[in-house]
Amino acid sequence: MVEGGFTKLLRKKLFFHLAQKYQPLGSGEPEEEEVRIGYCKTLDASRNFLNIQQAKFPNITSGTFEVPQTHVQTHEECELNIIEQEKEVAVLPPKDACKCHKEDLAKALNVDLQTGLSERSVLQRRLKHGWNEFSVENTEPIWKKYLDQFKNPLILLLLASALVSVITKEYEDAASITMAVLIVVTVAFIQEYRSEKSLEELNKLVPPECNCLREGKLQHLLARELVPGDIIYLSVGDRVPADLRLIEVTDLLVDESSFTGEAEPCNKTDSVLMEAGDITTLSNVVFMGTLVRYGKGKGVVIGTGENSQFGEVFKMMQAEETPKTPLQKSMDRLGKQLTLFSFGIIGLIMLIGWLQGKHLLGMFTIGVSLAVAAIPEGLPIVVTVTLVLGVLRMAKKRVIVKKLPIVETLGCCNVICSDKTGTLTANEMTVTRLVTSDGFQAEVSGVGYNGEGNVYLLPSKEILKEFSNVSVGKLVEAGCVVNNAIIRKNSVMGQPTEGALIALAMKMELADIKDIYVRNKEIPFSSEQKWMAVKCTLKNQDQDDIYFMKGAFEEVIQYCSLYNSGGISLSLTPQQKAFYQQEEKRMGSSGLRVLALASGPELGKLTFLGLVGIIDPPRAGVREAVQVLLDSGVSVKMITGDALETAVAIGQNIGLCNGKLKVMSGEELDQLAEAELSSTVKNVSIFFRTSPKHKLKIIKALQRAGAIVSMTGDGVNDAVALKSADIGIAMGQAGTDVSKEAANMILVDDDFSTVMNAIEEGKGIFYNIKNFVRFQLSTSISALSLITLSTVLNLPNPLNAMQILWINIIMDGPPAQSLGVEPVDRDTIKQPPRRITDTILSKSLILKIFMSAIIIISGTLFVFWKENPKGGINPRTTTMTFTCFVFFDLFNALTCRSQTKLIFEIGFFRNRMFLYSVLGSFLGQLAVIYIPPLQKIFQTENLGVLDLLFLTALASSVFIVSEFIKLCEKHCCQPKHTKAMS
Repeated sequence: MVEGGFTKLLRKKLFFHLAQKYQPLGSGEPEEEEVRIGYCKTLDASRNFLNIQQAKFPNITSGTFEVPQTHVQTHEECELNIIEQEKEVAVLPPKDACKCHKEDLAKALNVDLQTGLSERSVLQRRLKHGWNEFSVENTEPIWKKYLDQFKNPLILLLLASALVSVITKEYEDAASITMAVLIVVTVAFIQEYRSEKSLEELNKLVPPECNCLREGKLQHLLARELVPGDIIYLSVGDRVPADLRLIEVTDLLVDESSFTGEAEPCNKTDSVLMEAGDITTLSNVVFMGTLVRYGKGKGVVIGTGENSQFGEVFKMMQAEETPKTPLQKSMDRLGKQLTLFSFGIIGLIMLIGWLQGKHLLGMFTIGVSLAVAAIPEGLPIVVTVTLVLGVLRMAKKRVIVKKLPIVETLGCCNVICSDKTGTLTANEMTVTRLVTSDGFQAEVSGVGYNGEGNVYLLPSKEILKEFSNVSVGKLVEAGCVVNNAIIRKNSVMGQPTEGALIALAMKMELADIKDIYVRNKEIPFSSEQKWMAVKCTLKNQDQDDIYFMKGAFEEVIQYCSLYNSGGISLSLTPQQKAFYQQEEKRMGSSGLRVLALASGPELGKLTFLGLVGIIDPPRAGVREAVQVLLDSGVSVKMITGDALETAVAIGQNIGLCNGKLKVMSGEELDQLAEAELSSTVKNVSIFFRTSPKHKLKIIKALQRAGAIVSMTGDGVNDAVALKSADIGIAMGQAGTDVSKEAANMILVDDDFSTVMNAIEEGKGIFYNIKNFVRFQLSTSISALSLITLSTVLNLPNPLNAMQILWINIIMDGPPAQSLGVEPVDRDTIKQPPRRITDTILSKSLILKIFMSAIIIISGTLFVFWKENPKGGINPRTTTMTFTCFVFFDLFNALTCRSQTKLIFEIGFFRNRMFLYSVLGSFLGQLAVIYIPPLQKIFQTENLGVLDLLFLTALASSVFIVSEFIKLCEKHCCQPKHTKAMS
């Protein structure tokens, strides 16, 4: 006798089930409160059960029941064995699962294929495998991301300047510098805040619901609840909720274009594969996130969450870091250069002062003040404002830029790698070629399922409608009738190839012709027979049945004994068959998918009608865009999962490498060593049969070879490449959420040609930044040199503190800022891409900066010497010197609007903001000279008209000399430039 043995066993079993029953769906372990409730309900149930037993068997007393000890142990051991078995269930890689028979699959995943998993099994498996979703690692807090913006060397240098200003009690300078830094950091932070959400967005593509068989019942569940071993039912329109090994299929077609790049849906089977090739060849496996286009199926979950193929992309993306942009690298270098320049000035002045016997601390204070003045605190603001305005201009052109420096990076881009399906092409199957049984040929214009376009008879280019040509009309009619697709709101419901035939009928105004027939029977397409047929009769007419058939040429022709010739059926001869076979091969070699069509009273006695060529054609404007990019020195490469013939056909159509194509497959890529790959990929125009790993490999190889790589794409299979590229560009309409979030730029209208506008903008922005740097540094060096010379030579200071402050406002204020918004020159797209090694401070720019500075210093010192009376400095001296310097500044800004073009070429009125800022500065200077309260503050006095004319004529010298140098460069360097462009 075992005291309470039955009660213990009952409590244990019921508690386990009730704890599950009352556990909220989605929670891993029962919470403490849930355990307590479950336990109480268990006790109530056990008491009720014992009361019933006592009523039946009076001998039994409460708490005492004869249960053999071995029986209790057997149940406990059985339960432990079940738990151990569940823990041992592992995910099956697709390449292993595809070779398993159904019985082996059921055994490996410990599941009954007829009833599915039990709730207990699901809970145990979830403990091991987790939820069917992607967990993003804890992201940095917002405050840390904000503080990271201060890591820019130029920002740190400015903060150091602000600190020195506080130490030297220059509080106004400290406040203005700090304010400038805060503005720059905040603007950049706000613009970039949402740019790193690519991993979170992967969850959006995971389907929210699915039909799952558990405990013998079909349940509607959230996709995140699935575990390995679950049985899933698929139907048309479903997103596949996890990686599945199919065990039952009925005409199942799955769109895997977001994964493989294949535009055509894949025909799926439930038969065992002998060999496992690439994932594109696994016909009995469907992958998470793909779309069921046709038919239905049943499959076993073999991979969930990060253990799915989708998860592989996720993990690759998690490992990738976005590279630094060329502008960021240039700004880092400039920050370091200015730091060295500043310390050089401090050291030089301290050395001269020490040699002159002056007080060392005093000289150090002067040196630091000059160094602080030398640092252009307006530079980060101008760079940020210039980039923000570039982003806004791009938005007007329907391009969304998510990270500020990316706009400028486009100016360096010398390689564009583009996905084919959905990027260069519209991912909309379209009929482009017709060949009738009696030899008529026609071409079809228009792309997609909107019915826009025409059918042109060749060679006359006559537009065909309805049955204006009987042979073409009968061919189009057959394609429309033997069809299950529906086009609604310019999108196809059903197979894309069938949608292409409906769109063809719309162009011929024959889309409604199928309504005159009543369908009596359908023989569906299968991969074995490679054809589909329907048996129809005409409505309201007592006529014989008529069959319509479509499919592969070699299969359809076997059922034909006649061919159509202008509406008359003639006997099919071997010569005719040979002609059709030749045409079919010719169309196939040009990348077209060829369908043969036939009709007749019975199978085996059909009349052959002709051939239809279908392809996913290039988007409008792509060929022109590729040509402009190639002419400007940007190499364009196509990376696709498609077959060689289709890839080459599209490549030739869009003009890649001017028809000289070099191709490479994904398998060939795998065989190359890393060093060999970097040298080889530069010369390849088309990569076919590629996977996400191949795309990443190509981009890394190009980057190692020194290229700035832009990647355009729209699918999940493009996401990793988009993130690792220097510039990731996603499609706004056809693109998946994953690709959009992984990219730096989004083309809202999916128009590839807008990439040209973006590159043009990127080049223009860099030139504007260089213009600003030239103006600011030439002004800064001039002001510094004047003060340094007067300090070193013990001369009176030509400018007082307030006048220097006013010059600093002009140097960093509106005239300087307006140089950053100079409209982009239309000729910039013709310029070759900027080299990554090119710095903002190039040798030619440094020479121009010093040339302008020498002219400004010489002219200002000349006025200072001319107006300096023997009795010492008076208000007129400082007013003339001060005004001369300001006028030099304004003329210098005018010539800095372009490094290469004369003012007459770019136009006086093109940059209105510049005109307003220069006019404002000029009027402000007049106010400082002539308004009495300001005269007291700036220690100035009235100047005569002749004085102003003299100063204007003298200051214009910096403009005249700069324009003359541009003219000389233009004529002397023209042949060299032409050579670079070719």
